[in-house]
Amino acid sequence: MDIIVLKKTATQDSMDNLIKKVESKGLSVNISKGTERTVLGVIGDTSKFSDDEVNAIRSMHGVEDVMRIVKPYKLASRDFKKENTVIDVRGIKIGGNKVPVIAGPCAIEGRDILINIAQLVKQAGASFIRGGAYKPRTSPYTFQGMGEEGLEILAEAREKTGMPIVTELMDPRDLPTMQKYTDIIQIGTRNMQNFRLLLEVGSCDKPVLLKRGLSATIKEWLMAAEYIMSRGNHNVILCERGIRTFETTTRNTLDLSCVPVLKQLTHLPIIVDPSHAVGRWDLVSPMSLAAVAAGTDGLIIEVHTNPEEAFSDGEQSLRPEVFSAMMQQLKPIAAAVGREI
Repeated sequence: MDIIVLKKTATQDSMDNLIKKVESKGLSVNISKGTERTVLGVIGDTSKFSDDEVNAIRSMHGVEDVMRIVKPYKLASRDFKKENTVIDVRGIKIGGNKVPVIAGPCAIEGRDILINIAQLVKQAGASFIRGGAYKPRTSPYTFQGMGEEGLEILAEAREKTGMPIVTELMDPRDLPTMQKYTDIIQIGTRNMQNFRLLLEVGSCDKPVLLKRGLSATIKEWLMAAEYIMSRGNHNVILCERGIRTFETTTRNTLDLSCVPVLKQLTHLPIIVDPSHAVGRWDLVSPMSLAAVAAGTDGLIIEVHTNPEEAFSDGEQSLRPEVFSAMMQQLKPIAAAVGREI
């Protein structure tokens, strides 16, 4: 037994009784209320229930069915929730008909440049501003970010443009500070299997953007999402950012096939980061068009006013005028697949 499907006529009392019965076995319950049904997800070792006990639950008032989810990721599975999860961030929806675009520099380098970039991407049609205050760098001697000062600059950019903030968390010790400023917490590719970090953000009330690991399978990626959801935070956004293969022409290999695959496997929204995938600014626009055609629920794009002098990832950053042109190119592609930009 992994999920209990309730009838439309189920009362609150009957649901409370079911939850008490499950919790009496030392298990926990996640509630998913959809448009057509309510599902109780049973978390823990469900083998503690004998066949007779499962049948007894099946016959309880308000219960329509008791089902086992074969997939190891329970809460992230389509079996647990049939409807697409739509995450509302300050009135902007991720996972709905509109395809929002997250844009900004790789790293926050200073107040004036960040505010300028934020205003330019807003004018071009971006919905969110991104920027790293804490930067995971391969070399310990390169720029590591501005820390809380960078978060304060991001918050000012939000105030001036109205765009919500997306920024990366690397260390659980920074979570209380991060929660004061950001709207979406990003878990970077190197931390996709940092399980302590996943559990910590699972206990907070901020949506989490979970990037795919460098060599992670889709199953491993969804299991990482399950860690977050198991703590009660179901507002998880999956982000494809390219995987490591034998190919060296591009920084990574953008796996756009994962978008339609994930649409079958999970109810969670999926966005695409072509900047980190290809690592070349001239390939970002065509891969963004392809991602929208494949069904992505959003894009995250690196934009910088002076890529040659960017502290990090300048080679994959679009200039504002190129970003603006790309936004216009995306509109007919989105319309062709029944979406909006």
